[in-house]
Amino acid sequence: MSEALLGQRVGEDKLVKASELLRTAAHPQRLAILDLLGRHGRLCNLELQDMLGMEQAILSQHLTLMRDRGLVDYEKDGRFSRYFIRQPEFLRIIGCLEQCCEKL
Repeated sequence: MSEALLGQRVGEDKLVKASELLRTAAHPQRLAILDLLGRHGRLCNLELQDMLGMEQAILSQHLTLMRDRGLVDYEKDGRFSRYFIRQPEFLRIIGCLEQCCEKL
């Protein structure tokens, strides 16, 4: 008896979307942003810049890409935009990565 392929179990469209999310997250700085948002909930650009020691322009590029791909979103809070993880389930992947890296 053969097992169903992942694409058959979840659907090809969902598999393509999952692949795009993983590709988007697969950058050290973007993983760090996702990790911080996962631990702190909602953070503005300035808070993320301070925590990561990252230039504003680079941070904005990462946030825009992740927002466009559906990983993060933001809400206006006065003159600030507070970013948050759009799909909190994605944080489980970061937890798995953390465990895998301990074994490397």
